[in-house]
Amino acid sequence: MNFLEERIMKDGVVKEGNVLKVDSFLNHQMDVALLDKIGEEFHRRFADLNITKVLTIEASGIAIAYAVARCFDVPMVFAKKAKSINIDGDMYTTEVESFTHKNKNQIIVSKSFLSSADRILIIDDFLANGCALQGLISIAEAAGAVVEGIGIVIEKGFQYGGRSIRNLGYRLESLAIIESMDAATKTVVFRKQEE
Repeated sequence: MNFLEERIMKDGVVKEGNVLKVDSFLNHQMDVALLDKIGEEFHRRFADLNITKVLTIEASGIAIAYAVARCFDVPMVFAKKAKSINIDGDMYTTEVESFTHKNKNQIIVSKSFLSSADRILIIDDFLANGCALQGLISIAEAAGAVVEGIGIVIEKGFQYGGRSIRNLGYRLESLAIIESMDAATKTVVFRKQEE
């Protein structure tokens, strides 16, 4: 069992509807030492790539992507879910559906922050159906950038997102892959992975 699986077992809460709450350490209150370990682990896994930028989506992916970008010593860019008055110029846009929030969002990235010279590592906290990842891939491709890899903190292996992204040929690394969860017994079963 790796460090993240251990933390999920200790502090994660399984809820009805295939929901895993990790808000006490990952996406509401954040354990910064854990984020540093996550950043280091993604850096180890993708060290063979010439990453020039880390790309994520707001809000939960930001702190994680920051930790990863810091390890690679590259900029981190996040797709915004709403246009504000201080965003101007041309933008890459696409629509994504959120499994957690059960809604659709238009996400945007300024064209000045992604280009065809970029080799992207996409980072996010959860992977369920893969809609957010598809949106980020779409934005990277619109910029002419190369998606070198995708790092996910927690993948719900019993949902189709991971399989569909891998079937598209992307290198996808998940730190913890959940095979099943049971809200009644509060149990989580992880997929065995190579260390």
